[in-house]
Amino acid sequence: MAQQEWLYGLHALTAVMNSEPERVIELWALKGRDDDRLNKVINLARKAGVSVQFVNRQALDNKVNGEQHQGVVARAKPARVLDENDLDALVSANETPLFLVLDGVTDPHNLGACIRTADAAGVTAVIVPKDKSVSLTATVRKVACGAAEVMPLIQVTNLSRTLKQLQNDGVWVVGTAGEAKQSLFDIKLTGPTALVMGAEGKGMRRLTRETCDELVNLPMAGDVSSLNVSVATGVCLYEIIRQRR
Repeated sequence: MAQQEWLYGLHALTAVMNSEPERVIELWALKGRDDDRLNKVINLARKAGVSVQFVNRQALDNKVNGEQHQGVVARAKPARVLDENDLDALVSANETPLFLVLDGVTDPHNLGACIRTADAAGVTAVIVPKDKSVSLTATVRKVACGAAEVMPLIQVTNLSRTLKQLQNDGVWVVGTAGEAKQSLFDIKLTGPTALVMGAEGKGMRRLTRETCDELVNLPMAGDVSSLNVSVATGVCLYEIIRQRR
């Protein structure tokens, strides 16, 4: 495991400084910029005893290989990675848990967008496989706009085994597939649920698909055959919210 990681972006660093300031080792801010949101991050860092340095834009660009840092970059200790062993506690702590399972999403922008939507929808945790899936990178954190710091991300070794573990805990596993005969809007989603979304382009893997209790599709009225995974995730999660209300 990496001994440190780079964090950047105003939302991501505000969230880290509020929730886990002890992780931040050092912070660099854009010299000469007077911005309320940037000043908030700087003040939180100083309050936590974190060293703050003011540098020019080129120095910040170099630290994150030209990514959009919004004038602030930090060197931090890596967050604790959750795994299968944390699942049972999350299920038992929630009366009606809702898990978002992403089977092989490799685009960090898609993962970040999914985590952001999951947080907004009140998801219990996001579950991803350790292999053939993007991890919690700085880009994911920035796109998630602070949600990655509060939304549990569970990385599992065997996704189909994890789904069976959830089923044993009383969680209904619903997978999305274009060829499914029933629509998302035709099934009941008010109980403990794990929503499984497939990878960009390929969809769910065969073993994942076979483990699901139920498969549903999203009705497509236009010429395109599928939606971006982060958009489809938003549609599905908010249908679950609508039913639960």
